Amino acid sequence: MKSPKEITEAGIATGAAKAELTVGKVMVGSFLAGAYIAFGGLLAIMVSSGVDSEIFGTLDLFIRGLVFSLGLILVVIAGSELLTGNMALVPIANMARRTPVWRIFPNFLVVLVFNFLGAVFVAYVLAVQSGVITQELPLAELEEIVLLKGVEETNLQIFIRAMGANWLVCLAVWLALAADDVGGKILAIIFPILAFVAMGFDHVIANMFFLPAGIFAGIDITWLDAANNFLWAFLGNFVGAVVFVSGAYFFLYGRPAKETHTPSQAEGHGGDGHREVPQEREPAGAGSGTPAPAASPREPAGR
Repeated sequence: MKSPKEITEAGIATGAAKAELTVGKVMVGSFLAGAYIAFGGLLAIMVSSGVDSEIFGTLDLFIRGLVFSLGLILVVIAGSELLTGNMALVPIANMARRTPVWRIFPNFLVVLVFNFLGAVFVAYVLAVQSGVITQELPLAELEEIVLLKGVEETNLQIFIRAMGANWLVCLAVWLALAADDVGGKILAIIFPILAFVAMGFDHVIANMFFLPAGIFAGIDITWLDAANNFLWAFLGNFVGAVVFVSGAYFFLYGRPAKETHTPSQAEGHGGDGHREVPQEREPAGAGSGTPAPAASPREPAGR
């Protein structure tokens, strides 16, 4: 596995690569990511809908969160463009001066639109038109989720829950960068995703599956309700990613170390900037206790 500093370097390199993708690749990758998250949401509803809360308490939330992690596993390992992950990776590349600031929000806009299209495609075609989610138990489970997120939550609650959601989602992406094998990446993803789903937090792309699926299935919410949730979830997700993941880890491990000069290093420098090493002195670094230059960090593994 990578060290925290190496994870940060991998995150910076990954964010820079994402910012440089062509628009066509961003469109296709984003559509796939929206569909993958929707697959996780559909699976979560199907396997948790028959769990009786009067008997099993909140076990259905545990099951829902566990299987929902399928979505991010597909995003990370198969490779695609998910808005909430890009909210951490592209800004940290900008913080490290690896990509200009003007690339950030155009990337977010294209990814957002095509994540939405991918999620809505699965919601309409594979969930509702197929009849999978309109069966009695799954429909009741979907209705509970949709009414909570679309009607009952206040705007402040959506924002706060979304902030917590993307803090955890971006940590899942961050931990997956640490692993150099598929099994390690899957294990790193599962627990943060399980946590955010089981705690009832709001993920804007997941909600782009749940709320449209509810509308298509005839549940009593409107597109205006859905759009309001998307807005506040987007804002909360952005803060969770930039402040608590990319900002925090760039501060800890991404900033270049300040050079310090000891008196012994200052000695022997002439006015022309060239070092003068008296013959009777041993050059620095050859047994003087000065550390040898660090090995260059290994190149981040691709995702």
